[in-house]
Amino acid sequence: MSTPERLADRLAVLAALGAAAGALHPVRWSWVVAALVAASVAATAMSGRRVVLVPVMLALVASGLAQRALDGLEGVEEAMLVGEVTLLSDPTPSFGGLRAEVRVGGRRMEAHLDGVAADALADALAGEVVRLRGEVEPVGRHEPWLQARHISGRLTVLVVESVRPGHPATRLANGLRRTLVAGTASLDERERSLFMGLVLGDDRDQPPDLADAFRGAGLTHLLAVSGQNVAFVLALAGPLLRRLRLWPRLGATLAVIGLFAVMTRFEPSVLRASAMAALACSVALAGRPVPRVRVLALAVTWLLLVDPLLVRAVGFQLSVGAATAIVLAAPRVASALPGPTSVRDALAVTITAQFGVAPVLLAAFGPIPVASVPANLLAVPVAGLVMVWGLTAGVAAGLVGGQGAALLHGPTRLALGWLEVVASRSSGAPLGELDAVHVLLAAVGVGVAVLGHPRQGLRRLGWAAAVGAVTAAVITAHAPAPLRSAPTAGVVRWHREGVDVVVLGGAGGRSTLAASSVLAALRRAGVRGIDVLVVADASVPDGVVESVQQVHPAGAIVAHRSAPLSSSLLGAARPPPGLTVVDVGGLTVQLLDTGDRLIVEAVPPEP
Repeated sequence: MSTPERLADRLAVLAALGAAAGALHPVRWSWVVAALVAASVAATAMSGRRVVLVPVMLALVASGLAQRALDGLEGVEEAMLVGEVTLLSDPTPSFGGLRAEVRVGGRRMEAHLDGVAADALADALAGEVVRLRGEVEPVGRHEPWLQARHISGRLTVLVVESVRPGHPATRLANGLRRTLVAGTASLDERERSLFMGLVLGDDRDQPPDLADAFRGAGLTHLLAVSGQNVAFVLALAGPLLRRLRLWPRLGATLAVIGLFAVMTRFEPSVLRASAMAALACSVALAGRPVPRVRVLALAVTWLLLVDPLLVRAVGFQLSVGAATAIVLAAPRVASALPGPTSVRDALAVTITAQFGVAPVLLAAFGPIPVASVPANLLAVPVAGLVMVWGLTAGVAAGLVGGQGAALLHGPTRLALGWLEVVASRSSGAPLGELDAVHVLLAAVGVGVAVLGHPRQGLRRLGWAAAVGAVTAAVITAHAPAPLRSAPTAGVVRWHREGVDVVVLGGAGGRSTLAASSVLAALRRAGVRGIDVLVVADASVPDGVVESVQQVHPAGAIVAHRSAPLSSSLLGAARPPPGLTVVDVGGLTVQLLDTGDRLIVEAVPPEP
């Protein structure tokens, strides 16, 4: 690569960093400051040193645009709304009802529905227009996670009067989505939810235990649309696109990318991948190939100038982090690895992507599962087949229906079964998790191995250090568990000599638990089986108990008499008022009924 090309790449990267820095630090610039900046830019441009100032300019512009976007979220007041709103996301199950993002006038709001209103929107999709009645209230400043999505208010929907289709592009995208769903009639609910997650990033109907298995195996990125999905879409459309002349082909290519972005709901990872694909196709068809690092940097810069608040979205951060690490480091890591080329390349992409997303994952979600590396090697190729086959045979299955659809989805069913097995086995493997120290040591080791590639001694030392960091995490996972621990709020674990007693609830009905948080807490605590599961009060939803039973079938269930007698609690023991003492292996469990809850204590039996 020539020196001018390298300088162009570095400038593009600096521009992206400047835009990101400005977007993260919003400032309300006055007209005076803006005029001074413009004058400085003009003077610098005339002196021939304008390149040096580009990142600073972009930082200032992004900072001002970010503040303007934040200012636009203010001003929402409590009011009654009667009129039409546009769905900006597909309605998602939430606490017994539905949640969706909607556009009310020029504002985005988070809508909540339950009861009859939720039933009316159960089959609605993003882009459709809903006439309703509801109550609007502002979003509190203590909820910054909504800022990345430009949510300025909450809408409690009271009545849904009608639903009608949106604009033509939305109708086409939703028609394709409904065709894909119709073709999955032969798949069971678990397979269907996994299929839609892999093909369109739609994981709304995924069971909690399946979602936790993918999370524990480090495979959740497969259920979020990324550059791989966009590449498959363009590859499938390629035979038709190549029949067109140059500029019509570019227009059709951009239209395909845009339609797929509409179908996948413009999620942050979709925006990054679509912007990169659109830019790469544009410069390629113009006859001037551009290095991937420059394409990525320019795409990030453009997106942050269009929407500076995107920098706050975790999905965008993960997508950019993974793409950056793969583009910059994957070829070098592959060259430093032993073994066949195909294995080295796959392992290099997996390792570099994990390091790229590690800072965000550690800050937002906690430690990273060690099982993610082998799980990705086993799952990613098969997931790619599902994506390609799902976008071709899936549409055909929806058009054909019946036995034809079942035959077309025969390979899909086999692939989905494999992915679920990989996720569940990897998630349940006692390999532990990497915390910040482990990741840092492993990154240093890989860096030494890559930089010292020509020297065998340094390369071996680097890989030994990386493996040692991972081994330390595995050893930590096998450390003896304490007698009592609280993996998360509302969950207590008693453990001794292979015996596990897990208590759910205990707040006397004043709080509820989510299945996702309970399953994640038990997995991270190293729970492999439950001897006694205690439902301490009525605050524990039936779905949580059912999800725990699916992943960790309990030898016995004990439930307070206030806990609802649901299907998951049939056959559960109901202790009488007062104190009940039960010996469970190496533990003596004391259950005290205080009236509204069970208080549980467990001690080693007296000698």
